[in-house]
Amino acid sequence: MTITELLVVALVAAGTFFGFVAVVGIVRLPDLYTRAHATSKSDTLGILLTLSGAALVFGADLAVAKTALLGIFLFVTNPTAAHAITRAAYDQGIAPWTQEGDE
Repeated sequence: MTITELLVVALVAAGTFFGFVAVVGIVRLPDLYTRAHATSKSDTLGILLTLSGAALVFGADLAVAKTALLGIFLFVTNPTAAHAITRAAYDQGIAPWTQEGDE
């Protein structure tokens, strides 16, 4: 395997790991606010790492420019959407989970 192939495998594996962390965050965390935080951070990083690996596979081509634009779009919109969802939940009066509420 070449250095480029190893780097692609490492980037895609890291992206898959952070995607898995986002899934675990959705399943394990107690409320909307913590779930949104886990998914917006981990999912964005996982997508960007995976897109970086895909860009390396394509080489110097128009597909790399499209991949970069897609990465920038997701980098801006994914956390913004998570913030909008949690802000709407807060405005609707959905209370965050607290330790006292678990008893």
